[in-house]
Amino acid sequence: MMVPATVVAGGIVLGMANGAIAASFNVSGQTFKVGASELVGHDFKQYGGMVKEKDNTVHPVAVSEIGTAELHNLCQSVKSRVLGMDIVLTINAGGGGKPATAKGLLIDMESLEGNAEFTNIQIGRDATDLNEHALPKSFGQDADKVVIKDLKQVAWSTSAGTFTLNGLKLGLKVGPDAKECF
Repeated sequence: MMVPATVVAGGIVLGMANGAIAASFNVSGQTFKVGASELVGHDFKQYGGMVKEKDNTVHPVAVSEIGTAELHNLCQSVKSRVLGMDIVLTINAGGGGKPATAKGLLIDMESLEGNAEFTNIQIGRDATDLNEHALPKSFGQDADKVVIKDLKQVAWSTSAGTFTLNGLKLGLKVGPDAKECF
């Protein structure tokens, strides 16, 4: 069972090294959490991939591409331990009826929870039909629209062509009461 996964991971790493698979930046080696009361996205694509740390450590991910997205009551947090203290950096935006918006959203995630509804979904597509940099013959799916309520996501990276954070609030909490988004 491990051999096929190792071969696939090795193929993806080789593809990344040769520039066949997009890896626009090295990830930090630390995941972060993103929560939202609702995500509404158009032109949704999802397939498997890998992210790489600067020391060449590789992590398998689910890659989600969303052409345009609205995120209601967005919360993003990352927890670190520095000098024996817990430190949580939190970003909130998209409340009060003015959602955060993104164009060209690309998410490399480890996990996702919520209540999802897809419109015109196609499951089981060859991922290279969705993104030319995906691994050939790997699993993919796409939909015209996705709505995810009570979104809870653990991600390695997020990038976007444009990310508008309406009502942005950034906070830093230190100590045992430092809580993440979820």
